[in-house]
Amino acid sequence: MSQMKKQNTKMRNLIILSSFAAVFSFSTLAALGADSSDVNVQTDTASTLLSGDEIVDNMAATIESATTEVITETRNVISQETAAAMEATVFTVTEYETPHYMYTTATVNVRSGAGTDYDSVGKMKWGSETAVTGETDNGWYEIAYDGTTAFIKGDYMASALPGTPYVFVGDSRTVQLQMAVGSTDKAYIAQVGEGYSYFRDTALPAISDYAGPGTKMIINFGVNDLSNADKYIALVNNNIDTWLDEGITVYYAAVTPVSDYPTVTNAEIEAFNARLKSELDSRIIWLDGYTYLTQTGFSTGDGLHYNADTYRSLYSYYMSAITQL
Repeated sequence: MSQMKKQNTKMRNLIILSSFAAVFSFSTLAALGADSSDVNVQTDTASTLLSGDEIVDNMAATIESATTEVITETRNVISQETAAAMEATVFTVTEYETPHYMYTTATVNVRSGAGTDYDSVGKMKWGSETAVTGETDNGWYEIAYDGTTAFIKGDYMASALPGTPYVFVGDSRTVQLQMAVGSTDKAYIAQVGEGYSYFRDTALPAISDYAGPGTKMIINFGVNDLSNADKYIALVNNNIDTWLDEGITVYYAAVTPVSDYPTVTNAEIEAFNARLKSELDSRIIWLDGYTYLTQTGFSTGDGLHYNADTYRSLYSYYMSAITQL
């Protein structure tokens, strides 16, 4: 009787120990992300009656296998990170003895290394003057930036202040366009109520102060003196060679429509636009804002001038057309 109790006690201990081992093994695999289909939990009597040594050996093997998988996965991650770092652009820098001062020719990214695969650490606007401390062997400049060293692609740097990217020349509608869209990387040579005489005597001499290589110049005169079509055509055609030699791309923006304005009709505007479109030098690019606003609609309080939303819409049309041309 005493011997039977000892055997029963031993059996219960084995059952408890093996059950603990099964639960521990299942929990370990689940924690390591094993799929349920990969875990085969046996519940029959044979598996329950494993010896103590067998249970310990199985637990050790399970833990070792799981640990190996974790180590392998960690090594794979490290390997991928190392490979990504090795793919970054390799460059060398030739340092200047003293900094050179240069200007940005567009709004550009400032990067932590000399390549587009390096992080952007900031931006610089068109025309920003910056201290250049060196240049790389792959076409970038090293600059002093925000207390540290950074890099800008050489294509967007110039030794002299570049021409303003966009120069608008015109009358009151150009003045109000400026009020609606702002002046960042843009210049405006415009005056309320003016026409041909202002263009010839004031605006024309001022163009060289703002426009230069890479400038896109948009001219928009005529609504105040539609009868001067011949004079506008002659003035622009006579200056196109000079502008092109200076690296300026020239656009003439059509006079845009009116709504119940007492001194100007859309029929007169259409006639003016037709003359200029057909007789301006072929190197001058036509921007048909008249058709654009006629089709999309516009809002005006006095019949001649638009609200800010309409000016912003017209500006978006100009930029889209210029980009596509």
